[in-house]
Amino acid sequence: MPNTAAILRRAARLITNQGLHTGEQFAGIYTGLDICAAVYIAAESEFPTEFFNDEATSIATIEASPTAMAAIKAISDALDSPVCETADHPDYIEHVSNWASTRGPGEENPPTANEVVGRVLRTADKADAHPNAA
Repeated sequence: MPNTAAILRRAARLITNQGLHTGEQFAGIYTGLDICAAVYIAAESEFPTEFFNDEATSIATIEASPTAMAAIKAISDALDSPVCETADHPDYIEHVSNWASTRGPGEENPPTANEVVGRVLRTADKADAHPNAA
């Protein structure tokens, strides 16, 4: 099973190669991958076709992967904004996906794909430096 840092580095490569999808669903035919979809693919080495057209199933699929969720939580923890609360529990997928697709307070634009990849790689470096901090 790959560790969080390895998953994050692979997700960064997927976003670099496929593009960062920031629209509806978790993937677009010609627009790349949502950051959480990239993490899931990096963790599980599979690409569910539901990422193109079924948000609820996509979320359930991602949430069912403990390794993907650990990596997504690591990204969430590295963000400056607070995590979203849904049904009395933190919604790390919503937090990370929204961060990658919307402009932050005081920003004119959402983060670029390069900025997202940079944050993912810095999070991977931090996970390497503190492997038991989860």
